[in-house]
Amino acid sequence: MNDTRRRIAAAFTEAGVSGRLHAVDIDSGTEIDAGADHPVVTASVHKLCLLVALHQQAAAGLLDLTEQVECPPADRSAGPTGLAAMLDPVRMSLRDAAYLMTAVSDNAAADLLLARLGLDAVNGATARLGLTRTRAVHPSFRSLFATIRKDAGPAGASALADPRVLARLRALDPARSNRSTPRDMTRLLTAVWRDEACTPEHGVAIRRLLGLQVWPHRMAAGFPFDDVHVAGKTGSLPTVRNEVGVIEYPDGGRYAVAVFTRAANPAATLPAADAVIGTAARIAVDALRARP
Repeated sequence: MNDTRRRIAAAFTEAGVSGRLHAVDIDSGTEIDAGADHPVVTASVHKLCLLVALHQQAAAGLLDLTEQVECPPADRSAGPTGLAAMLDPVRMSLRDAAYLMTAVSDNAAADLLLARLGLDAVNGATARLGLTRTRAVHPSFRSLFATIRKDAGPAGASALADPRVLARLRALDPARSNRSTPRDMTRLLTAVWRDEACTPEHGVAIRRLLGLQVWPHRMAAGFPFDDVHVAGKTGSLPTVRNEVGVIEYPDGGRYAVAVFTRAANPAATLPAADAVIGTAARIAVDALRARP
């Protein structure tokens, strides 16, 4: 165990990040703890909580996943993917918005769902699952990014290269932003994979969407095998790169892993910082698989 922690810590250091990790064998409960209870900002990883809340409400008959919602261009959250990047009015179902939110981390789609459910429903969903250190405080992703713009000041995005500016961003402070711990996130994933978060029908739907995530450069990069399946959700903010997911092997082994990192370098493109998420996850999963 100590050797595994040392290898994970060394990988984080080499990549120029500080990192926290928790990994658990979903069926045996065997775990790897490398800062599992440290509070972290979730960024777009919190969309997993929103996805679970959506399906809990659908399972309870409080909404219909085929319900249509309007997304006019003027009210959209900013972002490079999905509805956030589109120019024209869009009408779509709640479940299709959930697909965009999950597969390409579409902020505008997430805000459609948040507007439909409300923040209390998201926090209620995590509370019912015993995730006592997980909480959403922003009523929309649009409002989260608004705090970054306000805290950065008149210099705008260029100020985000200044460590003093980064230090004052509320979005990067777990006490003032959407937050969780690596352990809470693996508990949530375990509940989804065991059909404890929702009914089996809705558990299948959640797992399908997580399996459709398009980003291969973080957790999936650590498992470059055709017969190993990685399903997960990323999250990014200035200096923050996260991913939580489940790795499934052909022999039936399934492992929930949560990795949260902060980079010392404020550059938006840091391939090593992305790749170390997969490296650390692989070290943890290999250690779990080596145990009797």
